[in-house]
Amino acid sequence: MSDPYETTEQHLERILRRALNSFDLPDSTVERLGSALAHSSTLHSSHHSATLHRETYRHTYLLSDGSAATLWELVHGGPRGAGHPDTRQHELYDDEADAHIAAARLTGSLWDVPEFGDEEGAQADLELMSALLAAPPAPLPRTYAPDNSADHARRVLRRAENGDVPGEETARLLRAAFAHHITQVFGRQCRVEGRDAGFTLYEHAFLLLDGSETSLWEVEHTATPDGRHMCEVYGDEETARGAMESRTRIC
Repeated sequence: MSDPYETTEQHLERILRRALNSFDLPDSTVERLGSALAHSSTLHSSHHSATLHRETYRHTYLLSDGSAATLWELVHGGPRGAGHPDTRQHELYDDEADAHIAAARLTGSLWDVPEFGDEEGAQADLELMSALLAAPPAPLPRTYAPDNSADHARRVLRRAENGDVPGEETARLLRAAFAHHITQVFGRQCRVEGRDAGFTLYEHAFLLLDGSETSLWEVEHTATPDGRHMCEVYGDEETARGAMESRTRIC
């Protein structure tokens, strides 16, 4: 439904702007959401018939004080596809019961709408976002191993598929690497677009000929449209964690 690399601020602005009833949200809710650090969006329920397409999304936000806030987005319209213009409309609610009633209004029956209560799912979203943003524990002392480290750095950069992989300056610096150490910093399984996806973050630390150290941060994941394994490489840990967090969004 959106660019997977948009920030949480951009995501929130977008769904508020397109909702027909965003002005009905309490000011206190909008103010709380202004401190959102990360978000996760999941399809909660759907209903499709010859005359109605209805989908309900749960948007969970991790706030700066460590708490979570949830918005329920109701998307509905007539048939879509060839010969049918996109007439989808969006509504937002900060209360599950209000979203449930609004969804039932469209189908004409409360029995056609599943229960919204899913605290386990919301908690899992919060735990995932917290883990991705959390500062890593103090690292153990590194033991560097001289093992053709310059070639190892070249292979790590070569297999990266992201467009913002560290460039020629980094590659030139790493030609002077004579030892390296690999650490798994993070690993997690989660649901992305209804499928299980795995995320692993590695630090490839290099010892250079002049005694200095530098690192490449490698993200391996299966949050791809076909579930295949993908490798991304970044020059710093913050950017790598941000890339993982963006991959968990379904907007």
